[in-house]
Amino acid sequence: MTLRRLAVAAAACLSLLASGAANAAELAGHRAIYTLTLDTTHGGDISAASGTMAYEVQDACDGWATRQRLKMTITNHDGQDVQMLSDYTTWESKDGLKLRFRMRQTTDDAVTSDLAGDAALGANGRGGQAHYSTPDDKTKDLPEGTLLPMQHTILLLKAAAEGKKFMAVPLFDGTSADGAQDSSIVISGWSSAPAGDQEELKPLASGKFHIAFFDRGAEHQQPDYEVSMRYWDNGVADDLSMNFGDFVMAGKLAEFKLLPSGC
Repeated sequence: MTLRRLAVAAAACLSLLASGAANAAELAGHRAIYTLTLDTTHGGDISAASGTMAYEVQDACDGWATRQRLKMTITNHDGQDVQMLSDYTTWESKDGLKLRFRMRQTTDDAVTSDLAGDAALGANGRGGQAHYSTPDDKTKDLPEGTLLPMQHTILLLKAAAEGKKFMAVPLFDGTSADGAQDSSIVISGWSSAPAGDQEELKPLASGKFHIAFFDRGAEHQQPDYEVSMRYWDNGVADDLSMNFGDFVMAGKLAEFKLLPSGC
């Protein structure tokens, strides 16, 4: 995977953390910092990798505002370090029909991707359009059933609470210039048993989720990238595993704070 594609994949994984709960009114506004460590490598030129991932979800009354930053250092077998930074912000309406997004990525201080725009969906899963203002002015049609990132996770958590084990839906989150992607989700171990080290989360139900992303219309059936995590039913995540193809990064929740609603 190229470094540019890695950055896009990382931002898309981040977008899943800006999540909701089974009832959007129960979404936990919060600030979290994750430590990232190299888990495994699958060949390629990666010998070491580490970093941090931070994000914040705030109740903006008529929507949810997020900012997410990923910093990662990747070392190749020649001992050369590459510094990667991804900065991703969104606002999503609480009805799940409108999204504003901005993603800027740099590799060793060189800008590798800069995307900005907005999206609007029709009611009752009718699809919609994404409009990009950066780097070029263009519009992409979004297929029927497309979900924005908050609603994607709301549906995912509702499915877990209802005992479902699998779902597949298109997702648009603004991390790709190509429009929506297909997502395939496997859910396991949904339980009210205590999990994790955070006292605020232990009383909540949680489970494991594995999400694979596919480029729409691609001829091959292999996922573009994959991510696994534990989700609590208020949308907070931990025990991340981000599979970028050549290597897998593990993420642990290092700092966590619930944020009160300002509404």
